[in-house]
Amino acid sequence: MQLSAALERHRPRTGEEASDLARVRAALAGDVWSRSTPLHVTGSALIVHPASRRVLLRWHTRQQAWLQVGGHADPGETDPLVTALREGREETGLEDLEPWSATAPIPGRDESAEPAASGGEILHLVIVPVTANAQEPAHEHADVRYLLATDRPDAARPEKPDAPLRWLSIEAAHAATSKPNLRETITRAARLLG
Repeated sequence: MQLSAALERHRPRTGEEASDLARVRAALAGDVWSRSTPLHVTGSALIVHPASRRVLLRWHTRQQAWLQVGGHADPGETDPLVTALREGREETGLEDLEPWSATAPIPGRDESAEPAASGGEILHLVIVPVTANAQEPAHEHADVRYLLATDRPDAARPEKPDAPLRWLSIEAAHAATSKPNLRETITRAARLLG
C-alpha cells in the first residue's frame, strides 16, 4: 500500500497523533522519503509473539534506549510497511515476520472497546525528533509504526553485537523504555493482544 492510502485509512487516537498525521499529509507535497529533508518518513514495527503476549525490543546505541525495530526506506520503497518488514527481518533475523492480524476474537476482550487491527494497518504514527550527529543535522522522523508477528521467537538473532534483542512481557517492555511514544505503541499492541 502506498503511503498516502495508508495515511488516509489511519484513524489517530490522540490529539498529538492527529497533529502529526496532518503534518505528514502536508509533507506529501515534497519528497518525504529523502533523508535530506527536515521531516522524512521511516517505517518501524513492534514485533510480537502473540502466543506468549511478548514484544521484542532492540537496543539502539545512538538513542541509548530500547526501541522497536525499523528505519529509513531503501531507494524505491514508497510503502512504510515494506520498510518495516525489511528492517525487522534485517535487525532480528526473523524471516517469518508478517503483519499481525488481530481480527479473530480474543476471549475476554470487549470487541467494541478497541478496533481490531487487520494485517498491514498503521498501529501508531508519531513524529520523533532526531538530534544532530557528525553525519547529519537535527531532523524529524515521521515514524509509521506497525505490528508484526513471529511464530518463532527463539530464532531472533541480533544484527550486530551492539544491538541486542530482548523478548519482554508488556509490563517489562513498558519499564524498559523511557520513550512515552513507544509506551503508547506498546499499550496499543497490548490492547490488541488481549
